[in-house]
Amino acid sequence: MSDLIAITREVSPAIGRCELTHLARLPIDLERARAQHLKYEECLAGLGCELIRLPAEPRLPDSVFIEDTAVVLDEVALITRPGARSRRAETKLVAEVLTSYRRVFHVHAPCTLDGGDVLVVGRRVFVGLSRRTNEIGLEEMRSLLTPFGYRVEGVPVHGALHLKSAVTQVAERTLLINHNWTDTSVFAGVGDALELIDVAPEEPLGANALLIGDAVVYPEACPLTRRRLEDRGICVVGVDVSELAKAEGGVTCSSLVFRANHSS
Repeated sequence: MSDLIAITREVSPAIGRCELTHLARLPIDLERARAQHLKYEECLAGLGCELIRLPAEPRLPDSVFIEDTAVVLDEVALITRPGARSRRAETKLVAEVLTSYRRVFHVHAPCTLDGGDVLVVGRRVFVGLSRRTNEIGLEEMRSLLTPFGYRVEGVPVHGALHLKSAVTQVAERTLLINHNWTDTSVFAGVGDALELIDVAPEEPLGANALLIGDAVVYPEACPLTRRRLEDRGICVVGVDVSELAKAEGGVTCSSLVFRANHSS
């Protein structure tokens, strides 16, 4: 039996008032967004995750994007301090849930840190320096995680909301990347280089993928990049997240996925 946990949060009825950084505001069909989110949850369950569904929060338009509230590692969970002031109340309920699984630390002011800016690959933690995550947040992560043996590295992000808009993990040593939005050299290193797969040029938003086990949850809106993944032998499971994409959401940001059996 799998010990994977996936924490999700229902779509807020206020999602139409979500924070936007790079996209023009378009009408979001609430019922369609909820139906797509349900299918997304069913996909996670089908890949072996035990779902913990948190209720919708009418006062918090972006709360479905639960990844931004926490970073969950084997040894510890970090509760973030989102860069958008309107999102900071989202962390309270998530912190309460995570205390059942991990020792919990909190990131404090003046740090800002969004979970969507944190990419963990083995013992390396890449932290995107974006409009939502600042240098102080990076340094706080480094001070908290270095004692656990993690190597924390800053990564410049330009043209994208979060680091995971620009790069995500799609296999043990492989990343999917839009090289126009981040510095690819950061992911190299003597004896520690990672293989990079470029998104199709026609699909700049195609770098956001969610690796669960040996499968990659991936948006149906990016078929050309999906073909590139499948050509590398990667198992891809497609999902329609087109309504959440209007709120600058992707497949990583709508869940917190981790193993339950590392509780300390």
